[in-house]
This record gives sequence, structure tokens and C-alpha cells, in this order.
Amino acid sequence: MIILLDYFYLALGAMLAASAVMSLRDKDNPRRYSSALFWALYAAVYLVGERLPPAIVGVIMIVMALIAGCGGVTLGKYGVRTTEEKTSSARRLGHLLFIPALIIPVVTMIGSTLLKDVHIGGLLLLETKHLTLVSLGCASVLAVGAACWLTRSTPVQGMREWRRLVDAVGWAVVLPHMLAVLGLLFAEAGVGKAVAHITTSYINMDSRFVAVVVFCVGMALFTIIMGNGFAAFPVMAGGVGIPILIGQYGANPAVMAAIGMFSAYCGTLMTPMAANFNVVPVVLLELPDKHAVIKAQIPTALPLLVANIFLLYFLMDQK
Repeated sequence: MIILLDYFYLALGAMLAASAVMSLRDKDNPRRYSSALFWALYAAVYLVGERLPPAIVGVIMIVMALIAGCGGVTLGKYGVRTTEEKTSSARRLGHLLFIPALIIPVVTMIGSTLLKDVHIGGLLLLETKHLTLVSLGCASVLAVGAACWLTRSTPVQGMREWRRLVDAVGWAVVLPHMLAVLGLLFAEAGVGKAVAHITTSYINMDSRFVAVVVFCVGMALFTIIMGNGFAAFPVMAGGVGIPILIGQYGANPAVMAAIGMFSAYCGTLMTPMAANFNVVPVVLLELPDKHAVIKAQIPTALPLLVANIFLLYFLMDQK
């Protein structure tokens, strides 16, 4: 295979390393040393993480958490263009500004469908095991090139903007990764079995509707706690979904999993732990209320959760 997913991990690691170097050289950053160390450690995970012992990677993540917890990741100076320059550029480009954003989904779809079996010199063009992610990586590279061409900016300015964004988001950049791992830790620790014991001991599961409510609401609640529906699924599936809905009521596993994840996404709409959805937009848009996105989404999330409960109740035994 010519284009592998590992290439994009290395590229991301190089970008994080560049961000660390720029932070270190930024004398306007009041905590440039701790900020640089944070991004350098994160870069190391992408660049050499597979070659490091798991215990060392764990220590790196703990150190990063301590730096972030002590307020060690702060904003600096980024060489941002003036408001007049931005306004002039926006007026000149108009709707062309949407082209880089549109390139990403279009190229990703083309790569995932039309290019999946393309060979060059006897080798597959894209890594088939991670076809969608590799296509997304290629699309992102093309989008950056298109953005530089349209705005007449250099890749260096692009790196300044990259550093500004990751500094603005800060520790929340790492949160989705850590929360995804948390789900695996909960599964290994037997949290699913504990949930099964508690629910069957204190809740009457003889009613199919009650079992469905416990499963859907539990998916939402665990997602609110952990910020990630994929982390919540092994807990609730192992505790209620498989032993009760499938084992006792004969639910279709595909239907149970699909609607269960939809219920988890309702929790995603209501938690600051889902930083990439609910914290990052607040930071990027500089909203005065840090919970503005969540407050706007709750009126949608709660009715959707109720709808998912009834959907699973009526569709769970469909084959």
C-alpha cells in the first residue's frame, strides 16, 4: 500500500512538535515552557508512541494532565492578521472560502468508494484496513493546500493558525482520546458486571419497557459522565443490553446497538465532557457563556432520548 494511516499520525505528531517549538520561542506566552512541554509530550505519543512501553505512555499522559490541571497551557502571540486584513480577504473571496471545507467530505467519500481498489505499480493506493481515515487524511492535506492557494497565505501562516487553535482549545484536545480509553478500562475493571448486578437487584427487569428505559437512559448518563458514547457502550451493553435485552427479550443485536448509540449521542449533546462538540465551538466562537452550546442542545436531546426509548421498545425484536 502506498498511502498508510501511519503517515498521517506522523504528520500530526510533526505539527504538534512544531507547535511546541513555536510555544517555546514565544516570549509573549507567560507559560511558554510548560505549554511547550505539553505539546512536545503529546507529539511524542504520535511520533514514537508504538515504540514506547505502555507504562511510559501512561506516565506521559499523567504528566500532561498535571500540566493542564495546573494551568500550564496558555495563549501566546500568533502573528494573526489584523481585522481589516481579514475583512478585506473575506470580501475578496466570498463564498470561495467554503471550498476547503467542502473538499474534505467530497474527497473522503471519493477515496472511500471509488479509490478503494485502485492499484499503482501493483500496490494498493490507499490502506484498506483504515480506508476512511486514510481518505480523510488525504482530503485534509488537499484542503490545506486549497486554503493556502485561495488566501494567498503560506504554510507557515497555516502553522501559526494551527498553534493558535490548539492553544485556544488547550487540554480539551486530548480529552476525547482519554475518554475513549476510559471505556476500555471500565470494561476491563468489570464495571459492566457491576451495572448488571445493581440494575437487576434494585430495578424490576421483568418489564420489557423498564429494561429498555434503563438501557437508553443509562447510555445517555454514562456518556454524560465519560463524554464519549463509544466508552459508554461496552458498560451498558455488558450490563443490560446483552444479558437483558438480547438474552431475556430476544432483541436484535444490531437494532439494540444502533438505537443504544443514538441514545448515547443524546448524552453527548448535554455534557461538557464531550469537549470536541460542546467546548471547542465555545472557544472558537469566543462565546461569553461557556455552556451556551449545551443549553441550546438540551431541548433537542431530551425529546430525542424519549423517541429512542419508544423506537427500541417497538423495534427491538425486528429481524
